[in-house]
Amino acid sequence: MLCKANTITENPGNDIESTQGLRVSVVTAFPDAHPVHPRPGSQGDTLIVADVGGTYARLALADVVPGQAPRIRNLRRYACAEFTSLAAILAAFRASQHLAPATAVVAIAGLLEGDHLVNTNLPWPVSVAATRRDAGLATLDLINDFEAVAYAIPHVAPETLVALNGEPSDGSRWPALVLGPGTGLGGALRFEAGARAVLASEAGHAALGAGNALELQVLQQMLARWEHVDNERILSGSGLMNLYPCLCGIRGVEPQWTTPEALIAAAHAGDDALAVETMEVFCGWLGSLAGDLAVTFGARSVYLAGGISSHVARFLDDGHFRTRFLAKGVMRRVLEQVPVWRVEHGELGVVGAAVWHAEHRCAAA
Repeated sequence: MLCKANTITENPGNDIESTQGLRVSVVTAFPDAHPVHPRPGSQGDTLIVADVGGTYARLALADVVPGQAPRIRNLRRYACAEFTSLAAILAAFRASQHLAPATAVVAIAGLLEGDHLVNTNLPWPVSVAATRRDAGLATLDLINDFEAVAYAIPHVAPETLVALNGEPSDGSRWPALVLGPGTGLGGALRFEAGARAVLASEAGHAALGAGNALELQVLQQMLARWEHVDNERILSGSGLMNLYPCLCGIRGVEPQWTTPEALIAAAHAGDDALAVETMEVFCGWLGSLAGDLAVTFGARSVYLAGGISSHVARFLDDGHFRTRFLAKGVMRRVLEQVPVWRVEHGELGVVGAAVWHAEHRCAAA
Protein backbone atom coordinates (compact mmCIF):
# COMPACT_ATOMS: atom_id res chain seq x y z
CA MET A 1 0.00 0.00 0.00
CA LEU A 2 1.77 3.08 -1.27
CA CYS A 3 2.38 5.97 1.08
CA LYS A 4 5.13 8.52 0.49
CA ALA A 5 6.74 10.06 3.53
CA ASN A 6 5.16 13.24 4.87
CA THR A 7 6.96 15.29 7.51
CA ILE A 8 5.41 17.83 9.88
CA THR A 9 7.87 19.75 12.07
CA GLU A 10 7.34 22.34 14.78
CA ASN A 11 9.24 23.63 17.80
CA PRO A 12 9.40 20.85 20.41
CA GLY A 13 7.02 21.01 23.33
CA ASN A 14 7.54 19.59 26.80
CA ASP A 15 8.19 15.86 27.00
CA ILE A 16 5.55 13.83 28.82
CA GLU A 17 7.09 11.88 31.68
CA SER A 18 5.61 8.82 33.36
CA THR A 19 6.93 5.62 34.87
CA GLN A 20 3.52 3.97 35.21
CA GLY A 21 2.86 0.56 33.72
CA LEU A 22 5.07 -2.35 32.75
CA ARG A 23 7.98 -1.45 30.50
CA VAL A 24 8.84 -4.17 28.00
CA SER A 25 12.50 -4.03 27.02
CA VAL A 26 13.42 -5.71 23.76
CA VAL A 27 16.83 -5.17 22.19
CA THR A 28 17.03 -6.35 18.60
CA ALA A 29 20.43 -6.99 16.99
CA PHE A 30 21.05 -7.65 13.32
CA PRO A 31 24.58 -8.94 12.75
CA ASP A 32 24.33 -8.85 8.96
CA ALA A 33 23.07 -5.27 8.83
CA HIS A 34 23.63 -3.37 5.62
CA PRO A 35 25.76 -0.36 6.62
CA VAL A 36 24.48 3.19 6.42
CA HIS A 37 27.49 5.40 5.87
CA PRO A 38 27.35 8.48 8.12
CA ARG A 39 28.47 11.92 7.12
CA PRO A 40 31.46 13.18 9.11
CA GLY A 41 30.33 14.38 12.51
CA SER A 42 26.78 13.03 12.21
CA GLN A 43 25.14 12.00 15.48
CA GLY A 44 22.60 9.39 16.36
CA ASP A 45 19.03 9.91 17.54
CA THR A 46 16.54 8.36 19.90
CA LEU A 47 13.03 8.43 18.51
CA ILE A 48 9.64 6.74 18.65
CA VAL A 49 9.06 4.16 15.93
CA ALA A 50 5.68 2.61 15.17
CA ASP A 51 4.19 -0.03 12.92
CA VAL A 52 0.45 0.56 12.55
CA GLY A 53 -1.77 -2.02 10.89
CA GLY A 54 -5.51 -2.41 10.71
CA THR A 55 -5.64 -4.44 13.93
CA TYR A 56 -2.59 -3.63 16.07
CA ALA A 57 -0.07 -0.84 16.47
CA ARG A 58 3.43 -1.68 17.72
CA LEU A 59 5.47 1.15 19.21
CA ALA A 60 8.99 1.27 20.60
CA LEU A 61 11.95 3.49 21.25
CA ALA A 62 14.78 3.27 18.73
CA ASP A 63 18.39 4.31 19.26
CA VAL A 64 19.70 5.07 15.78
CA VAL A 65 23.25 5.80 14.67
CA PRO A 66 24.10 5.95 10.95
CA GLY A 67 26.28 3.00 10.01
CA GLN A 68 24.94 0.77 12.80
CA ALA A 69 21.93 -1.49 13.24
CA PRO A 70 19.13 0.22 15.23
CA ARG A 71 18.56 -0.73 18.86
CA ILE A 72 14.86 -1.31 19.57
CA ARG A 73 13.61 -1.18 23.16
CA ASN A 74 10.49 -0.69 25.30
CA LEU A 75 8.27 -2.41 22.74
CA ARG A 76 4.52 -2.18 23.33
CA ARG A 77 1.46 -3.33 21.38
CA TYR A 78 -1.88 -1.52 21.21
CA ALA A 79 -5.24 -2.65 19.78
CA CYS A 80 -6.20 0.04 17.27
CA ALA A 81 -9.94 -0.35 17.90
CA GLU A 82 -9.45 0.59 21.57
CA PHE A 83 -8.21 4.09 20.69
CA THR A 84 -9.94 7.04 19.08
CA SER A 85 -7.03 8.00 16.83
CA LEU A 86 -3.41 7.37 15.88
CA ALA A 87 -2.53 10.42 17.99
CA ALA A 88 -4.12 8.80 21.03
CA ILE A 89 -1.92 5.72 20.62
CA LEU A 90 1.21 7.82 20.20
CA ALA A 91 0.28 9.91 23.24
CA ALA A 92 -0.36 6.78 25.33
CA PHE A 93 3.06 5.42 24.42
CA ARG A 94 4.76 8.74 25.16
CA ALA A 95 3.02 8.87 28.53
CA SER A 96 4.43 5.42 29.38
CA GLN A 97 8.04 6.49 28.78
CA HIS A 98 10.43 8.52 30.89
CA LEU A 99 11.60 11.56 28.90
CA ALA A 100 9.83 10.41 25.73
CA PRO A 101 11.30 11.70 22.44
CA ALA A 102 9.32 14.26 20.44
CA THR A 103 10.33 12.69 17.10
CA ALA A 104 8.44 9.78 15.57
CA VAL A 105 8.45 7.70 12.40
CA VAL A 106 5.24 5.76 11.81
CA ALA A 107 5.02 2.92 9.30
CA ILE A 108 1.36 2.72 8.33
CA ALA A 109 -0.72 1.15 5.59
CA GLY A 110 -2.39 3.54 3.17
CA LEU A 111 -1.93 6.25 0.58
CA LEU A 112 -1.21 9.84 1.56
CA GLU A 113 -3.19 12.46 -0.30
CA GLY A 114 -1.85 15.75 1.00
CA ASP A 115 -2.36 15.74 4.76
CA HIS A 116 -4.76 12.79 4.87
CA LEU A 117 -4.19 9.04 4.74
CA VAL A 118 -6.41 6.90 2.51
CA ASN A 119 -6.86 3.48 4.10
CA THR A 120 -9.83 1.10 4.26
CA ASN A 121 -8.50 -1.07 7.11
CA LEU A 122 -7.94 1.47 9.90
CA PRO A 123 -10.70 2.22 12.43
CA TRP A 124 -10.18 6.01 12.24
CA PRO A 125 -9.05 8.72 9.78
CA VAL A 126 -5.49 10.04 9.93
CA SER A 127 -4.44 13.66 9.46
CA VAL A 128 -0.67 14.12 9.63
CA ALA A 129 -0.79 17.65 11.06
CA ALA A 130 -3.48 16.82 13.63
CA THR A 131 -1.69 13.63 14.67
CA ARG A 132 1.57 15.48 15.26
CA ARG A 133 -0.19 18.22 17.22
CA ASP A 134 -2.43 15.98 19.34
CA ALA A 135 0.39 13.54 20.16
CA GLY A 136 2.65 16.37 21.33
CA LEU A 137 5.33 15.66 18.75
CA ALA A 138 7.83 18.05 17.22
CA THR A 139 8.46 15.93 14.10
CA LEU A 140 6.35 13.19 12.56
CA ASP A 141 7.12 11.12 9.45
CA LEU A 142 4.60 8.73 7.94
CA ILE A 143 5.97 6.04 5.64
CA ASN A 144 4.35 3.05 3.97
CA ASP A 145 4.15 -0.03 6.18
CA PHE A 146 5.75 -2.36 3.66
CA GLU A 147 8.28 0.26 2.69
CA ALA A 148 9.41 -0.01 6.31
CA VAL A 149 9.47 -3.82 6.16
CA ALA A 150 11.63 -3.62 3.03
CA TYR A 151 14.07 -1.25 4.74
CA ALA A 152 14.43 -3.80 7.55
CA ILE A 153 15.15 -6.80 5.30
CA PRO A 154 18.95 -6.33 4.97
CA HIS A 155 19.12 -6.19 8.78
CA VAL A 156 17.31 -9.45 9.47
CA ALA A 157 19.29 -12.10 11.34
CA PRO A 158 19.67 -15.38 9.40
CA GLU A 159 18.14 -17.44 12.21
CA THR A 160 14.78 -15.70 11.63
CA LEU A 161 14.58 -16.95 8.01
CA VAL A 162 12.85 -20.20 6.99
CA ALA A 163 13.60 -21.33 3.44
CA LEU A 164 10.62 -22.16 1.18
CA ASN A 165 12.44 -22.34 -2.16
CA GLY A 166 15.92 -22.30 -3.65
CA GLU A 167 19.28 -22.79 -2.04
CA PRO A 168 19.85 -20.21 0.71
CA SER A 169 22.90 -18.13 -0.14
CA ASP A 170 25.44 -16.51 2.14
CA GLY A 171 24.14 -13.06 1.30
CA SER A 172 20.99 -11.35 0.10
CA ARG A 173 20.17 -11.15 -3.60
CA TRP A 174 18.78 -7.96 -5.09
CA PRO A 175 16.26 -6.77 -5.93
CA ALA A 176 14.28 -8.48 -3.20
CA LEU A 177 10.51 -8.81 -3.28
CA VAL A 178 8.88 -8.32 0.13
CA LEU A 179 5.30 -9.56 0.36
CA GLY A 180 3.02 -10.01 3.33
CA PRO A 181 -0.61 -10.85 4.08
CA GLY A 182 -1.96 -9.35 7.29
CA THR A 183 -5.09 -7.29 7.80
CA GLY A 184 -4.46 -6.34 4.16
CA LEU A 185 -1.75 -7.33 1.68
CA GLY A 186 1.47 -5.33 1.36
CA GLY A 187 4.34 -5.52 -1.07
CA ALA A 188 7.56 -3.66 -1.88
CA LEU A 189 10.89 -4.04 -3.66
CA ARG A 190 14.23 -3.63 -1.87
CA PHE A 191 17.31 -2.73 -3.90
CA GLU A 192 20.88 -3.17 -2.76
CA ALA A 193 21.74 0.52 -2.75
CA GLY A 194 21.00 3.82 -4.45
CA ALA A 195 19.15 7.04 -3.79
CA ARG A 196 15.86 5.12 -3.65
CA ALA A 197 16.55 1.82 -1.92
CA VAL A 198 12.88 0.82 -1.63
CA LEU A 199 9.98 0.93 -4.07
CA ALA A 200 6.60 0.64 -2.34
CA SER A 201 3.64 -0.73 -4.26
CA GLU A 202 -0.12 -1.23 -4.24
CA ALA A 203 0.12 -4.95 -5.06
CA GLY A 204 -2.70 -5.69 -2.64
CA HIS A 205 -5.11 -3.66 -4.75
CA ALA A 206 -4.13 -5.11 -8.13
CA ALA A 207 -6.69 -7.46 -9.67
CA LEU A 208 -6.74 -11.01 -8.36
CA GLY A 209 -5.93 -13.62 -11.00
CA ALA A 210 -7.13 -17.24 -11.03
CA GLY A 211 -4.59 -19.95 -11.83
CA ASN A 212 -6.75 -23.08 -11.90
CA ALA A 213 -10.38 -24.17 -12.22
CA LEU A 214 -11.11 -24.03 -8.47
CA GLU A 215 -9.70 -20.52 -8.14
CA LEU A 216 -11.77 -19.50 -11.16
CA GLN A 217 -14.93 -20.70 -9.42
CA VAL A 218 -13.98 -18.70 -6.32
CA LEU A 219 -13.24 -15.62 -8.39
CA GLN A 220 -16.60 -15.90 -10.18
CA GLN A 221 -18.36 -15.87 -6.80
CA MET A 222 -16.31 -12.86 -5.71
CA LEU A 223 -17.09 -10.96 -8.92
CA ALA A 224 -20.78 -11.43 -8.19
CA ARG A 225 -20.20 -9.38 -5.01
CA TRP A 226 -17.63 -6.80 -6.11
CA GLU A 227 -16.94 -5.06 -9.40
CA HIS A 228 -13.20 -5.10 -8.67
CA VAL A 229 -11.74 -8.10 -6.84
CA ASP A 230 -8.23 -7.27 -5.73
CA ASN A 231 -5.55 -9.56 -4.30
CA GLU A 232 -6.28 -8.78 -0.67
CA ARG A 233 -9.92 -9.86 -1.07
CA ILE A 234 -8.44 -13.37 -0.73
CA LEU A 235 -4.80 -12.99 0.34
CA SER A 236 -5.28 -11.37 3.76
CA GLY A 237 -6.82 -12.12 7.13
CA SER A 238 -10.22 -10.82 6.04
CA GLY A 239 -9.65 -12.54 2.70
CA LEU A 240 -9.58 -15.91 4.42
CA MET A 241 -13.15 -15.23 5.48
CA ASN A 242 -14.08 -14.57 1.85
CA LEU A 243 -12.30 -17.68 0.59
CA TYR A 244 -13.67 -20.11 3.18
CA PRO A 245 -17.43 -19.58 2.53
CA CYS A 246 -16.78 -19.69 -1.23
CA LEU A 247 -15.14 -23.09 -0.86
CA CYS A 248 -17.96 -24.24 1.42
CA GLY A 249 -20.46 -23.27 -1.26
CA ILE A 250 -18.52 -25.10 -3.95
CA ARG A 251 -18.25 -28.24 -1.77
CA GLY A 252 -21.85 -28.05 -0.54
CA VAL A 253 -20.86 -27.67 3.11
CA GLU A 254 -22.32 -25.28 5.67
CA PRO A 255 -19.67 -22.83 7.02
CA GLN A 256 -18.77 -23.34 10.67
CA TRP A 257 -16.15 -20.66 11.35
CA THR A 258 -16.69 -16.90 11.43
CA THR A 259 -13.24 -15.52 12.27
CA PRO A 260 -9.77 -16.08 10.78
CA GLU A 261 -8.50 -17.18 14.19
CA ALA A 262 -11.13 -19.91 14.53
CA LEU A 263 -10.63 -21.04 10.93
CA ILE A 264 -6.85 -21.29 11.27
CA ALA A 265 -7.16 -23.12 14.60
CA ALA A 266 -9.54 -25.64 13.01
CA ALA A 267 -7.13 -26.17 10.13
CA HIS A 268 -4.24 -26.79 12.51
CA ALA A 269 -6.36 -29.25 14.49
CA GLY A 270 -6.95 -31.15 11.24
CA ASP A 271 -10.53 -32.11 12.10
CA ASP A 272 -12.21 -29.91 9.46
CA ALA A 273 -11.33 -30.80 5.87
CA LEU A 274 -12.71 -27.50 4.51
CA ALA A 275 -10.60 -25.49 6.94
CA VAL A 276 -7.51 -27.41 5.82
CA GLU A 277 -8.42 -26.95 2.15
CA THR A 278 -8.88 -23.22 2.72
CA MET A 279 -5.33 -22.95 4.07
CA GLU A 280 -3.95 -24.99 1.19
CA VAL A 281 -5.77 -22.93 -1.43
CA PHE A 282 -4.75 -19.71 0.31
CA CYS A 283 -1.06 -20.65 0.39
CA GLY A 284 -1.10 -21.89 -3.18
CA TRP A 285 -2.75 -18.68 -4.38
CA LEU A 286 -0.20 -16.62 -2.42
CA GLY A 287 2.59 -18.62 -4.04
CA SER A 288 1.15 -17.90 -7.47
CA LEU A 289 1.06 -14.16 -6.79
CA ALA A 290 4.60 -14.21 -5.38
CA GLY A 291 5.80 -15.94 -8.54
CA ASP A 292 3.98 -13.44 -10.75
CA LEU A 293 5.55 -10.50 -8.94
CA ALA A 294 9.02 -12.08 -8.91
CA VAL A 295 8.81 -12.56 -12.68
CA THR A 296 7.37 -9.09 -13.25
CA PHE A 297 10.08 -7.26 -11.31
CA GLY A 298 13.00 -9.61 -11.87
CA ALA A 299 13.29 -10.27 -8.14
CA ARG A 300 16.32 -12.34 -7.16
CA SER A 301 14.95 -13.21 -3.72
CA VAL A 302 11.55 -13.17 -1.99
CA TYR A 303 10.69 -12.54 1.67
CA LEU A 304 7.29 -13.41 3.11
CA ALA A 305 6.33 -11.31 6.11
CA GLY A 306 2.98 -10.23 7.57
CA GLY A 307 0.99 -11.59 10.49
CA ILE A 308 -0.92 -14.22 8.52
CA SER A 309 2.29 -15.79 7.17
CA SER A 310 3.37 -16.78 10.67
CA HIS A 311 -0.06 -18.13 11.60
CA VAL A 312 -0.24 -20.39 8.54
CA ALA A 313 3.46 -21.34 8.54
CA ARG A 314 2.73 -25.08 8.55
CA PHE A 315 0.72 -24.76 5.34
CA LEU A 316 3.26 -22.49 3.67
CA ASP A 317 5.91 -25.10 4.39
CA ASP A 318 3.97 -28.11 3.02
CA GLY A 319 4.67 -27.43 -0.66
CA HIS A 320 1.50 -25.79 -1.97
CA PHE A 321 3.13 -22.36 -1.95
CA ARG A 322 6.27 -23.53 -3.73
CA THR A 323 4.40 -25.56 -6.36
CA ARG A 324 2.41 -22.52 -7.47
CA PHE A 325 5.38 -20.15 -7.11
CA LEU A 326 7.26 -22.24 -9.68
CA ALA A 327 4.29 -22.81 -12.03
CA LYS A 328 5.27 -20.04 -14.47
CA GLY A 329 5.97 -22.00 -17.65
CA VAL A 330 9.35 -21.25 -19.20
CA MET A 331 10.26 -19.12 -16.16
CA ARG A 332 10.19 -22.13 -13.84
CA ARG A 333 13.91 -22.75 -14.30
CA VAL A 334 14.65 -19.14 -13.34
CA LEU A 335 12.39 -19.20 -10.30
CA GLU A 336 13.95 -22.41 -9.03
CA GLN A 337 17.08 -20.32 -8.39
CA VAL A 338 15.22 -17.58 -6.49
CA PRO A 339 15.48 -18.05 -2.70
CA VAL A 340 12.16 -17.60 -0.91
CA TRP A 341 12.15 -17.11 2.85
CA ARG A 342 9.42 -16.84 5.43
CA VAL A 343 10.56 -14.26 7.99
CA GLU A 344 9.98 -15.23 11.61
CA HIS A 345 10.45 -11.73 12.99
CA GLY A 346 7.36 -9.93 14.24
CA GLU A 347 8.78 -6.43 14.52
CA LEU A 348 10.08 -5.68 11.03
CA GLY A 349 7.92 -2.57 10.74
CA VAL A 350 9.38 -0.81 13.78
CA VAL A 351 12.91 -1.84 12.80
CA GLY A 352 12.34 -0.57 9.26
CA ALA A 353 11.00 2.75 10.53
CA ALA A 354 14.23 3.18 12.50
CA VAL A 355 16.37 2.26 9.47
CA TRP A 356 14.40 4.72 7.32
CA HIS A 357 15.12 7.47 9.84
CA ALA A 358 18.84 6.61 9.85
CA GLU A 359 19.03 6.75 6.06
CA HIS A 360 16.85 9.81 5.51
CA ARG A 361 17.20 11.98 8.61
CA CYS A 362 20.39 11.13 10.54
CA ALA A 363 22.53 10.86 7.41
CA ALA A 364 21.23 14.24 6.21
CA ALA A 365 21.90 16.01 9.52
